Formats: sequence, structure tokens, C-alpha cells
Amino acid sequence: MEKEKSLFGVWVEAARPKTLPASFSPVLLGTALAYRDGTFQLIPAILCLLVALLAQIASNFANDYYDFKKGADKEDRLGPERAVASGWISPKMMLRGTLVTLAFACLSGCMLLFYAGWELIPVGVAIAICVLAYSAGPYPLAYNGWGDVCVLLFYGIIPVCFTYYVQALSFSLLSFLLSLALGLLSVNILIVNNYRDYKQDKAADKRTTIVLFGRTFGRVLYLINGVIALLIVVPLLLNDIWWMTCLFGLFAILFVSTWLELERYEGRELNKTLAHTARNVFIFAILLSVLLLYTRFH
Repeated sequence: MEKEKSLFGVWVEAARPKTLPASFSPVLLGTALAYRDGTFQLIPAILCLLVALLAQIASNFANDYYDFKKGADKEDRLGPERAVASGWISPKMMLRGTLVTLAFACLSGCMLLFYAGWELIPVGVAIAICVLAYSAGPYPLAYNGWGDVCVLLFYGIIPVCFTYYVQALSFSLLSFLLSLALGLLSVNILIVNNYRDYKQDKAADKRTTIVLFGRTFGRVLYLINGVIALLIVVPLLLNDIWWMTCLFGLFAILFVSTWLELERYEGRELNKTLAHTARNVFIFAILLSVLLLYTRFH
């Protein structure tokens, strides 16, 4: 007999803690770059982390709620169980949890205004809108092929560049390039998710890029994203840092091994690939951060 879940436990599970490294990684990378450039500030870095984590949790809650309302979460769901669809949390409470969590994310973002200017406001508004518009509204982004773009922007370019900006009060080409590399690897998390759910999404009229262009397209795009991410890093490895080159070489092998799982696995087995892909994003962010910190002192 399955052990009954506690109220706290179901909310933690609904927050999908295993996915949270996707929002921690870009803040880590942006902060490491700020430290390398001698502009690191602890409080803004912590606030950026709070915004990123709370916004992702709010997004996870919103997806749980709206996917249930739209009928995308059914008994044949292959991914981890959803709180509303499983009856652990009522739709009303999940919607309330979404809005409260998003409010705390906005509050943390407002505190960043003490360290940077008004230009953060439209960024914060865009994040808040995307959290809800991803699965909700008359034109839900995830249901109309825009999910990959959202991930690239909100788990790569925006958090890396603006984590750096609120500490350095400037942008840099390097912050953009590294944000692009990390964002592309983060897109692969969504690719695996949509690759696994291809049949269910198609039945629910959820037009992901995999539904629109096919599973072969998804496998090719996954590989291309990883190759581009690694090519972006290559110029940073040309300064005779042999041990970092070796580490990124090992990462490349790990990446290819994960990519090959898309050919081998089906159904719920792809949850392993999803976890491995998220792990790769986190490892990549750590390796890049170590590389940046090393170049700060050498």
C-alpha cells in the first residue's frame, strides 16, 4: 500500500525540485563571470537566485494547473506524476500557490531595483507574463511551438546576462555567448520532455516542436544544441588550460552518451534521459564557472 503523502511533501513534489538546477545554473554562471571581472556583489546574486528559483517553481505550479485544465495530463502520462491530476492538491489551491509564489518572485525582483535601474522592470514583467502565458491564456506558448524559445530566453540568455548586469551594471559579449551556450543545453531538457510525450501531446493538440516537426527533428536538434554550446566554449580553452580541456572533453563524451539514449529508450525510460540532460546542464555550468574563476587568478 502506498504511503500517504504529507501536505508539505506534495507541494515540494509539485515544485519539481529535480528541475531546479536549470534555474540555479544560469545564476551561478552569471555570478562567476561577475567575479572574474571583479564586480561580484553577494546580495544582488542572492536576489537573482531567489527570482530564478521562485519563478521556476511558479512556472511548475502553473503548468501543473493549466495542463490539467486543458486535459494534457491524463492516466497515460509518462512523466512524473502531477499534483492536481493525481488529486493531491485541488486546482483552486494550485492556482493560489502559483500566484503567491510568483508574487514572492516579483518582490525579490523589486529589491534588485536598489542595485540596478528601472530597466529591470520590463524584464521582470516579461518573466511574470511568461510564467503564466507558457501554459495559460488564449495563446499558450507551450501549446504553439514557442516552448523552446522561452527556455532559451528564460533559462539561458536573460538570467545569465542580467545576473551579470545587476552586479557589473553593464553587459558583455562574453555573458551573452555563455548564456546562449547554457540556454541551448537547457532547451534539450524540454526536447527530451516533448520527445517522450509526443503521442500524448499530439492527442491533446499541444503543438510542441516535436509534434510539429517530428521525433527525428528532436534528436537532430538536441545534438546541434550541444555541439554549438561546446563550440562557444572552445575559444576559452585556447589559453593552454589542458586540464579544463580534458574536463570539457569528458563532458562531450557524457553529452553524446545522453544523446544516444534518445535512440535506445522509449516511454517512461526517457525520464532517465531527462534527468541525465538536466544533470549535464548543471555540470556544464559548474565547469564554465570553474574556468572563469581560474582565469580570474591566472
